[in-house]
Amino acid sequence: MSYNDTNKDNTDNRQVVQGKQKMTPSEAFVETLVANGVTDIFGIMGSAFMDAMDIFAPAGIRLVPVVHEQGAAHMADGYARVSGRHGVVIGQNGPGISNCVTGIAAAYWAHSPVVMITPETGTTGIGLGGFQECNQLPMFQEFTKYQGHVTNPTRMAEFTGRCFDRAMSEIGPTQLNIPRDYFYGEIEAEIPQPRRVDRGPGGEQSLEEAVALLAEARFPVIVSGGGVVMADGVEECKALAERLGAPVVNSYQHNDSFPASHPQWCGPLGYQGSKAGMKLISEADVVLALGTRLGPFGTLPQHGMDYWPQNARIIQVDADHKMLGLVKKIAVGICGDARAVAVELSKRLESRHLACDDNKQERLARVKSEKEAWEQELDEWTHERDPFSLDSIEEARDEKPFSGGEYLHPRQVLRELEKAMPEDVMVSTDIGNINSVAHSYLRFEKPRSFFAPMSFGNCGYALPTIIGAKAAAPHRPAIAYAGDGAWGMSMMETMTAVRHNIPVTAVVFHNRQWGAEKKNQVDFYNRRFVAGELDNQSFAEIGRAMGAEGVTVDRLEDVGPALREAVDRQMNEGKTTIIEIMCTRELGDPFRRDALRKPVRMLEKYQDYV
Repeated sequence: MSYNDTNKDNTDNRQVVQGKQKMTPSEAFVETLVANGVTDIFGIMGSAFMDAMDIFAPAGIRLVPVVHEQGAAHMADGYARVSGRHGVVIGQNGPGISNCVTGIAAAYWAHSPVVMITPETGTTGIGLGGFQECNQLPMFQEFTKYQGHVTNPTRMAEFTGRCFDRAMSEIGPTQLNIPRDYFYGEIEAEIPQPRRVDRGPGGEQSLEEAVALLAEARFPVIVSGGGVVMADGVEECKALAERLGAPVVNSYQHNDSFPASHPQWCGPLGYQGSKAGMKLISEADVVLALGTRLGPFGTLPQHGMDYWPQNARIIQVDADHKMLGLVKKIAVGICGDARAVAVELSKRLESRHLACDDNKQERLARVKSEKEAWEQELDEWTHERDPFSLDSIEEARDEKPFSGGEYLHPRQVLRELEKAMPEDVMVSTDIGNINSVAHSYLRFEKPRSFFAPMSFGNCGYALPTIIGAKAAAPHRPAIAYAGDGAWGMSMMETMTAVRHNIPVTAVVFHNRQWGAEKKNQVDFYNRRFVAGELDNQSFAEIGRAMGAEGVTVDRLEDVGPALREAVDRQMNEGKTTIIEIMCTRELGDPFRRDALRKPVRMLEKYQDYV
């Protein structure tokens, strides 16, 4: 078959070949991508898939070349999380594929429907130790929902379509492994049409049990999780919350799962989350965990509070039955779509008298009071209340990084950034101390707006992920947060944003240290600092060298204007900006208090290291 010249702007009108036809395996592969609505693929070109790549453009598919394949996987993740469609990543067999493992692992824990296409060594050379040969399926088996290996060129379309279908039905990454010699030849194939699972509201018995618990509850609390976002169910969650008069907390790193302007929104749980939300859920007699697996890191004690209600009855809703009751003991488990479940529960509770109807106004007043107290505390939190802080504000400001400048406290910076956030913003955060503290300050009005590396917790996530998000939603402002350590792992993707006109804004918190781990050395290792210092050059200058705008901020009053100006350049001039903010070395709560303890030394020569 032959391809007509196709303009990228006309991809919505692309026609997929119908019925069984003669074609090459490369054409069967590309036509199946088109059938699944693929318009963008992230990766680095390679000889292993060049025959298919040669016809991407006439098929209406853009290959976005990255600097490093880990970045490509993160971009595909961001693309999928914003669009609700597949994110697609591809690379050269061997090292190009192995570079993607970290990014696919992050997508796995974010439940992103990313399809990882892995061209493999040719079938005649497998096992001979040839150039760029490796066994690519075991690399991803822990981080994929399904692995499709093309066993014959005639099955190219079949396996390709199945990987796309399973990514959506299993809600996570899949791998399509293709021996590189299988792109060639002549086959007869029919392009499969996408199949999507229609998820319902769960079983009748579990729904009735949930309604009975909610009807008896006097202090119900809803945990709105990532499943609510993926099901496009925020409005339905809101309606259910209003019927119950229930406080709503976001599950860990899903700050976009409920609108922050709603009077019943109480902020995120988990590390560096909302004290208001934690105090309120601690008093719950029934918790409705809607679209969340209740991961252990998202319910840990925080701010000195072991807030998870020990005696509350838990109703857990998840599309994956294996998550029900896995982490927390539950009273009722509903296997269903979060949106559909919310609709069904609201319908069944609509005309029923509930115990919580009698104290609704009292509870709403309590929500308002706790939120106001937390907001005031955030406003006044100008230094860490920790006698073992690495250095005080006064000591840090004595360093004077620039003439007349000063190192800024991270919490004050985060508050100013929050105030300057544009409407309809998308934000990605990297892993690290300041980025985690940011969770208290990041508020959103609509879903598919907040992206974090979830429980895989890898550095180098934020920038490439927000580039992928921007590629999927070019009309929305896109902002990445990163610390100087994580930024060093990903800043080269600035060149990808500049080269391919995918403008984003990056905020780099430059505090000259690996903050999260250094806090552990403060609290557990008597301030014996090993390998924690980072002596960096100016990230703003490096950004300018890569073709972006670069701005250094060392005055608090400049933080908000710098962000507004950068977003204006992004949206109106198509320019990427790196905002380098010079921060103190003040540190937040320890990142892994759950996993560390004071050291014990047995050998005499180490006795001083206790």
